[in-house]
Amino acid sequence: MLPPRAELLDLGCGGGEPATVRVRLVTSAGTITLALDARRAPLTVANFLRYVDDERLAGTHFYRAARRKGDPTKGFIQGGIGTDARRILPSVPIEPTSKTGIRHLSGTISMARSVNPDSAHGNFSIMIGDNPALDARPGKLGYAAFGRVVGGMDVVHKILAMPTGGGREEMRGQMILQRVKILRAERLDGTAKPTGRPKPWLIDLPWRRD
Repeated sequence: MLPPRAELLDLGCGGGEPATVRVRLVTSAGTITLALDARRAPLTVANFLRYVDDERLAGTHFYRAARRKGDPTKGFIQGGIGTDARRILPSVPIEPTSKTGIRHLSGTISMARSVNPDSAHGNFSIMIGDNPALDARPGKLGYAAFGRVVGGMDVVHKILAMPTGGGREEMRGQMILQRVKILRAERLDGTAKPTGRPKPWLIDLPWRRD
């Protein structure tokens, strides 16, 4: 479900958001710092920042490590809210690489989605090695890349190398057996813009209880 037009306009990142917004992911495996390209992918960045500013990523996980068969040091890792319906916000229209020019190169962050191109919510992937198959091409919109890792790529590599198993279909054998917790996600630039919606998941975070 896409947000109403008024909300889409508000998500456009044109209202005082810096061209680049850095976000720090503090995880149980180490810290990863992202630089989000709000100039070229304004809707996608604004969507991700809603999850950051609302603390919707706190207590979530990196849960998938997809390694290439021919070179297991390359692939991507995936994390975010998983299937936790309490954290989901309305999705935004896809901003394909053909529109943004942000390709799926090593270190790129991209929104995960289902078959519907406009279905990205609060799950994301980080590339290890170039993944051009995720870029837009004739007949396929691909995935919405929206920034890159600028610190902690060693942590990303560490997560990719973790033991995996389980999963179904395209995720078969790729689920991280001891998931990496995302303790918190915090923006380092601009002003936080929380949605004001309820946060029922916070009761599950022991460090946030009174």
